[in-house]
Amino acid sequence: MSFKEIGQNVSISEKAWNASTQEIFSPDLIGLIRELHLKFEPRRIQLLKEREERQANWDAGELPTYLDKNSEAIKGNWRIQNIPEDYQTRRVEITGPVNDAKMVINMLSRNSEGFRADTAMLDFEDSMKPSFENVINGYKNVLGAAIGHLSYTKPATNKSPAKSYQINPEDMAGLMVRVRGLHLTETNIRVNNQPVHAGLLDLAVCFYLTARKLLSRNKTPKYYIPKCEHHLEARWWNEAFCAIETSLGFKIPTLRATFLIETLPAAFQVEEILYETKEHIIGLNVGRWDKIFSDIKVLGKHADRISPDRAEINMSKHWMDNYAKRLIKICHSRGAYAIGGMSAFTPGKDADTREAQTQKVKADKQNEFDIGHDGCWVSHPYFIGHAMGAFTKSNQLERTLPDFDKNPDLLMDGKGKRTMGGLRTNLRVGIAYLEGWNKDLGCVSWDNMMEDLATLEISRAQVWQWLYHGITLDSGEVVTKEIINKIFTEELDTINNEIKVNLKEADSKILNTTLDSFKKAKDDAQSLFTKTELADFLSTQSNLY
Repeated sequence: MSFKEIGQNVSISEKAWNASTQEIFSPDLIGLIRELHLKFEPRRIQLLKEREERQANWDAGELPTYLDKNSEAIKGNWRIQNIPEDYQTRRVEITGPVNDAKMVINMLSRNSEGFRADTAMLDFEDSMKPSFENVINGYKNVLGAAIGHLSYTKPATNKSPAKSYQINPEDMAGLMVRVRGLHLTETNIRVNNQPVHAGLLDLAVCFYLTARKLLSRNKTPKYYIPKCEHHLEARWWNEAFCAIETSLGFKIPTLRATFLIETLPAAFQVEEILYETKEHIIGLNVGRWDKIFSDIKVLGKHADRISPDRAEINMSKHWMDNYAKRLIKICHSRGAYAIGGMSAFTPGKDADTREAQTQKVKADKQNEFDIGHDGCWVSHPYFIGHAMGAFTKSNQLERTLPDFDKNPDLLMDGKGKRTMGGLRTNLRVGIAYLEGWNKDLGCVSWDNMMEDLATLEISRAQVWQWLYHGITLDSGEVVTKEIINKIFTEELDTINNEIKVNLKEADSKILNTTLDSFKKAKDDAQSLFTKTELADFLSTQSNLY
């Protein structure tokens, strides 16, 4: 792979340096990328090493726990800076991949019933595969949304005419951007021949392109930060915010951030993370799906804490309920919003399924409101109105849960069913997700669920944990590689039969291509799910263009 220098020892994959990319990377932006890389990359690498050291200790038998309860973060009389007016109502947030212009427009706009989310989180992370084409399209969509001019035309087909989509800048959801996590590198851009950090690149590019445009419309540049595991990582991000603002001549704070508390270590450090980011933070989010993945990963080698079926792990489990209430109590006591998690249901294709899915979402959102959240996430525009029905107040900052101990038990207890059905679900999700991943998709609608990288990671980690410990399922089978490989073959056969029914009127070439695609995904998933050691993440770098 050859790279082209584009200035100041910054280089880019030659294939990626096309007209579309050149529209984005001006000399000033290139200089900012170089400055941030040189200043922040050494510490990022050290923070990742510290993650590895902590995990080694947990693998050896230690358990994550609370930090010094007498620190300034815990005992000090401090609050976050005031929340900007344009983000004081966040009852319903919708999320989806930033690279898909049609999807971005739909997230920002009213649905067919006339409901609009308060805010939309345009995602470079769990729902977007980080191919460079996707990344560049994402930057352009963020810019179009910030200006208010984003549009998309669906081409005509033999069955339907062309259709145009356009955002209404006077009536659109509040714009937010989720950047990539601390662990991810962008292989297509290098400084001094070293790949840059993907999340810092996303932050720098999006802020550089849109900050002044947003401010001119009285909008706050707003970002989501994922996968934080430690308050020192939060400090790193806050210092990066300050560096970007200062370098580009903005006051501190100009940008504001919400951090996802979606790892078990971070759940023990909620107050410390708020403290480290108090000048930029406006809220924290209960990222339930990645949290489940983190629970399994952190406690993976503890024989007394083996995870139950993925379908059994919900917000009613005591360690999940405690994690959400702890976040609410601490956020509200410090003046920050506590945003609830994602209902990953899709509406379904028939009336009965849609009604059942709707009732699940309504119950989930009502529970989140009842325990004190200020807002919630949905994955599909159809559910916006139903979620709004639960969140009847602009916020619930006054609810500080005085009778709740803010240092509860946060550890998965190892109780619950472990079934053949649960194993089959994990393997089936693996095939479906990787089939999409191989086509540059970061999320897929499958079996009436929206499966993104976080839910794939749950399935992957759980299969690994069950295999590592050689558990006996409720039905009596012992989980072995042989059993897993057998079920992978059976699930692929089931999927193939479903495909043949769904594509019975399609051209044979389309049918065979689809069957081949799922066969490759099954082989990829089988290799991934049966590895001896659990990799920290499916991927830690973007795809070379």
